[in-house]
Amino acid sequence: MRRSQADRSGATTRQIVAAATEHFGTTGYAATSIDHIARTAGLTKGAVYHHFDGKPALLRAVFAHAEEQRARQLAEAAAGLEPWAAVRAGCHAFLRGCLDPAARRILLLDGPAVLGWEEVRAVEAEHSTALLRHGLAKAAPGRDPEIRTHLLLGALCEAGMLLARAADPTVALASVGTEIDVLLDALAAGAPR
Repeated sequence: MRRSQADRSGATTRQIVAAATEHFGTTGYAATSIDHIARTAGLTKGAVYHHFDGKPALLRAVFAHAEEQRARQLAEAAAGLEPWAAVRAGCHAFLRGCLDPAARRILLLDGPAVLGWEEVRAVEAEHSTALLRHGLAKAAPGRDPEIRTHLLLGALCEAGMLLARAADPTVALASVGTEIDVLLDALAAGAPR
């Protein structure tokens, strides 16, 4: 059976995003060229530019893909738990995800620096932020989930940055996780019963 042009184009796009993810995650955005990505993908530089307007557009696609993966991991961590336990499990999965060097570089360092916070927040809004908002709405139905989502997201992103810049992120995770629990306990205590 012959594949359609759309199928081939989608496969090529995925191939390019996979190669870019590899390079951006290991050597970083600044040190990666379109030539590197094209070679790794087994394509020409022109083929990469056919699918993406340039390196920033490619980073956005890589960032969105990494954000989709993160949202899947958060949902898996929270699956089947009562609402506050689900929020807590998702927050801790978010922090553990910050230990992955490629995720740290793409989601916490290069993504915001290159794409800007507005673009980063727009991508997150479709994935991990939507999960957090949904979880908080279920955990505290009488509270404003929008405000709580942004406050908790801010704390999680700053915690992620602490981990990204820590000399030993694995050691720092225990302390950061403890403080996130304190914050979550305070939010849970303020929830209507």
